[in-house]
Amino acid sequence: MQVTSTDEKISKQKHRLQRKNTLIAYSFIAPNFLGFFIFTLIPVVFSFVLAFMSWDSFSTPKFVGLDNFSKMIHDTTFWISFKNTFLYTIGVVPFTLLISLGLAILLNKKLAGVKFFRTAFFFPYVTSLVAIAVVWNMLFHPTMGPINQFLRMFIANPPGWTTSSQWALTAIVIVSIWRFMGYYMILYLAGLQSIPKELYEAASMDGANKWQQFKNVTLPSLRPTTFFVTIMLVINCFKIFDLVQVMTDGGPGRATNVLVYEIYNEAFVKFNFGYASAIAFVLFVIVLGVTIIQFGWNKRQEKA
Repeated sequence: MQVTSTDEKISKQKHRLQRKNTLIAYSFIAPNFLGFFIFTLIPVVFSFVLAFMSWDSFSTPKFVGLDNFSKMIHDTTFWISFKNTFLYTIGVVPFTLLISLGLAILLNKKLAGVKFFRTAFFFPYVTSLVAIAVVWNMLFHPTMGPINQFLRMFIANPPGWTTSSQWALTAIVIVSIWRFMGYYMILYLAGLQSIPKELYEAASMDGANKWQQFKNVTLPSLRPTTFFVTIMLVINCFKIFDLVQVMTDGGPGRATNVLVYEIYNEAFVKFNFGYASAIAFVLFVIVLGVTIIQFGWNKRQEKA
């Protein structure tokens, strides 16, 4: 009986210790979950509900059903924003992928000052975006900017860049590529350094040249990295807002008016929170659909 009583005490002590450790663990993760619940989950649910309402933040929300989505179909500004977002994504994603991969391959070699160049290319990603936008606006100045001064040596009438409705979006694309390429270069560097050297040695012994090694060893080994980079690039492109607001404010006209900028304009300038939420919901569906397609494509590539 005494042995049984001792075992029961030990068991109770273990249970108390487990409960204590569990409470300590939950106390560490609770702030994160609480922050997510208050600042992310509730606003997302509220935004979804607002998509079916009309609300200007002052009066009582009024249920309007699908009127916001019906209005969106006939809204020229929405379709211009959608087209600009699509063109921006098409311009940024492939060039950022190619340049990031090229820089990673180049800076993966044992070159003099390679650490300096890695830092230099990554630095724009952590630099203040406002400072970046101001400097690039000066560089893109149509008359006094050094870019056009250089181009005048070859062409008589260089582009107006951010002051031109034809070239403003191109200027945003150029700055975005320049800003993003260093970050994704680091990801590709990590992927390159994880490829076993034995694969290259085996390919070299089989007579494969540098291009064949790149095509048959490097690219297949980097497929998970490329998949992740593509997903993140597409999501970031559909979320573009800050650079547009600081550099062009959606102009000239509506030349750089993208979806997130249109959401901001409808919500915080026109106070059409219901319509802005409807656009945000459509944007969410678009990003989700593109991501699902990319996952499906990646699975087919892995099976091939």
